Amino acid sequence: MLEYGLTRESWNDLFIKQNGLCAVCGDWLKFLKTAHVDHDHNTGKVRGLLCKKCNTGLGQLRDSSELLLKASNYLEGIL
Repeated sequence: MLEYGLTRESWNDLFIKQNGLCAVCGDWLKFLKTAHVDHDHNTGKVRGLLCKKCNTGLGQLRDSSELLLKASNYLEGIL
């Protein structure tokens, strides 16, 4: 059993479904060492596999789609 209730088989299925790429940025995930299991902190439900940078970024924005949108607008110069 791996993190968040995933079996090795379900992790491999997710990895294959994502073509070995981070679900956010599309960078190549080098198997278990660089793939982070992203999950909903309220429900525990697994959302996908992310690279360390994307996983950290979402965590720093407190998994808030509202904050992510504000950050995107900020980067685009939309205040």
